[in-house]
Parts: sequence; structure tokens; C-alpha cells
Amino acid sequence: LVLMDKLTIPLNLEMAATDEMLAIALRHKPHAACIVPENREERTTEGGLDAAGMHNKLADFVGQLKEANIRVSLFIEPDPRQIEAAIHLGAPVVEFHTGHYAEVTGAAREAELRRIADAAALAAKNGIEPHAGHGLTFDNVVPIAAIPQLVELNIGHFLIGEAIFNGLDGSIRQMRALMDDAR
Repeated sequence: LVLMDKLTIPLNLEMAATDEMLAIALRHKPHAACIVPENREERTTEGGLDAAGMHNKLADFVGQLKEANIRVSLFIEPDPRQIEAAIHLGAPVVEFHTGHYAEVTGAAREAELRRIADAAALAAKNGIEPHAGHGLTFDNVVPIAAIPQLVELNIGHFLIGEAIFNGLDGSIRQMRALMDDAR
């Protein structure tokens, strides 16, 4: 969901950095593609992509996607080293993994929130549009949504789960109200 006046749902592809996924992206040309760490047997990502460690492999992927006018995003940890890699790769967008924030409480959560806020500020300062997502719920989204540099929160998985119990419209409206109140 985009933190804007209107709810927008652009065609975005979440993809592993594999030749097969690159071919799919280049064939279908989505508006945007977010490169994520993806391993066999994994149901969801459990951490951010190591953009710094995979720089040479990712450079070709990012280059081909950008050449095809596909907006590239990297799903990374909120870490200065990973942001630096995103800068060097020329990725216009990063999505910060908020899974650790979602799992911890108390002082650890406050520290992780500060880390995400600092990373969002660093990304924005360097011309990269910061997004965030993973594990965000009605109960923990407000502090993340209050980070002024964050442009987008990716919370679709949670909303679809909530929709089973409360309907999609009501779930989206409740999340939207929480996000708007945070701003």
C-alpha cells in the first residue's frame, strides 16, 4: 500500500536473482521488480538480500531491468553497508526488511525502529526511495508508518490473512487509518 492520498496497486513483481526470474520480468515488463533473497523450500523471505555481497551478480540484473524500464527495488536489511551497495548498483528503490522489528519487543524494538528510521533517512539523502515491509500488522505498523522518509509499506500478506476473518475492504480501511494517523 502506498502512503499517498489514493490507494494504488501497481503491477509489481517480487523476484529472486535467477536467470529464470529475470527472463519472466523482461518478458512481462512489470512496473517494478523487487529483488529478494529466495531459497528453495522457503515460504517467505527471512531476511534481507545481501546486496553488498552479491554486488557483481546483481549489477547485471539491475542493469537489464533498468534498461527494460522496470523500476528496480532491492529488499535489504536496514544497514548502511546494504544501502551503499544499492547506491552503487543504481537501484532507485530499497525495501527495508522489518521482520526483526516485528519479532522483538521493548528496548530491542526501539533500537530496531531507530535503525530503520536511520536507514530510511540515509537512503532518502542519497536519492533512493525507501520502502519497508515484512511482519507488519495492525499492532506494530504505527511507529514504522510514522517514519517520514518511508514512501511505501508492503503489508499485503498480512492484509490477505486478515481479510479471511474481516473482509478485504475492512482490513484495508483499518490499516490505512492506522498509517494515515501515524503521519
